[in-house]
Amino acid sequence: MIQLLAFYLFAALVVASGLLVILARNPVHSVLWLILAFFNAAGLMILIGAEFIAMLLVIVYVGAVAVLFLFVVMMLDIDFATLRAGLVKNFPLGLSIALILLAELVLGLGANSAGVLHLGVADGNAAPLAGAPNIEAIGAVLYSRYLFLFEAAGVVLLVAMIGAIVLTHRERGGIKPQNISKQVARRPEEATVNTQPEVGKGVSL
Repeated sequence: MIQLLAFYLFAALVVASGLLVILARNPVHSVLWLILAFFNAAGLMILIGAEFIAMLLVIVYVGAVAVLFLFVVMMLDIDFATLRAGLVKNFPLGLSIALILLAELVLGLGANSAGVLHLGVADGNAAPLAGAPNIEAIGAVLYSRYLFLFEAAGVVLLVAMIGAIVLTHRERGGIKPQNISKQVARRPEEATVNTQPEVGKGVSL
């Protein structure tokens, strides 16, 4: 009974938070509602015994992605009038895409209920370890059967990180580059000089 009530509570909060992410006028409020949706989704994962996915939602999505979004949105000088104008301008396109996705979803559910789709059946090759927690079972499968795919994903992420760094530090006109060797070799007398000016004397140029 408690699990059923918790499921309906978490599910209702996830749906409500997702709607508020879209309907909120302030982008900062949208990110905060997104964080609440992630927390409630993590609660749903715990209810079904997937504590590893719940931990990923809290640590990766809430602790890194959503907080990064929040910092970026708060530091940007956003013109809300321009955002609203863009929303009104692109509303027909967004509505058409939403209707297409809804039609695909209804078509897929109808085909599944009619027996047209034949879903795969588990053959037992990737069965979890007997008596092992969820995290140990995922680790055993990830570092045995999917080891090379896991390493390939790491290489792809490394290449993407290096590419982002290269694109960020490319040569751009009008920007003075940083000379690290000159900064390290600077002597104390070349730095800022502390003075004690007299009262009412002013600043001497």
